[in-house]
Amino acid sequence: MLNYIFKRFLSLIVSLAVASLVIFFVIEVAPGDPAQFMLGINAQPDTVAALRSELGLDVPKWQRYLGWVGGLVTGDFGTSYTYRTPISTMIADRLWVSLPLAIYALTLSTVIAFPAGIYAAARRGKGGDMAVMGATQLGVAVPNFWFAMMMVLIFAINLRWFSAGGFAGWDKGLWTGIHSLTLPAVSLALPQAAILARVMRSALLDILGEDFMRTARAKGLTRRQALWRHGVRNALIPVLTIIGLQFSFLLAGSIIIEQVFYLPGLGRLVFQAISSRDLIVVESVVMLLVFAVITVNFLVDLAYAAVDPRLRSRT
Repeated sequence: MLNYIFKRFLSLIVSLAVASLVIFFVIEVAPGDPAQFMLGINAQPDTVAALRSELGLDVPKWQRYLGWVGGLVTGDFGTSYTYRTPISTMIADRLWVSLPLAIYALTLSTVIAFPAGIYAAARRGKGGDMAVMGATQLGVAVPNFWFAMMMVLIFAINLRWFSAGGFAGWDKGLWTGIHSLTLPAVSLALPQAAILARVMRSALLDILGEDFMRTARAKGLTRRQALWRHGVRNALIPVLTIIGLQFSFLLAGSIIIEQVFYLPGLGRLVFQAISSRDLIVVESVVMLLVFAVITVNFLVDLAYAAVDPRLRSRT
């Protein structure tokens, strides 16, 4: 087991190193000069050169890369070109919106998908199965921003149960913060729940046809007992993969939803930084999101070993 963990941890470190190189150099080769953008097209060359020197843009790229990575390791993400404030402070403020939103949406997705997928698999070919598969097909086909707009129209404008946008802040109370994130979380969760329910159904159907399931039935277990005691647990391997990928997507890919609901999260911060050519903010936030994605995948690998003893026996 320790050998398995070590190999996965080594893979995590290598992945982070490669990701940092790709992120830095891809963003650095993008057209446009941040100093020129900040000062405008009519700025004098000497003024632009002075600002480039102040921002540290006049040093070789490899030196900037090493300084950037060294700062990331120590928790120093640098200073924003535009706002002249520490990026770590900006990220911390936005993370308290994006992270709870991702956890909230993933929880809703899992709560919806698990019963739906198990129900559909247990009633394969029947009306309940077709109803669940039809609903999931709709959930996969419709983009989450359409769900977001429908949520605003129904629950914010017509019923007035929720605010149409903005975030009240956690200082107003836990319930107030959760209430502000409910519509965005549901908008993010519904398409992901549709995907997860289909994966759960497919994985469970594969398990139900295995010999050990027939053996369990032959020993006297009912179909329901065999399903819950042996089927569900063995079907969790592909489901855990999807859950890990979904959390990464929900944390890093909610830019559109944050724009629709005017949420001050990491996605909106990246969008604003790209618009203002604030490269250091884009690099640091994207690297943080990549770190979250790779770390989640690492934890999913460990969850594999906890669920499937065969993985532990190979290490």
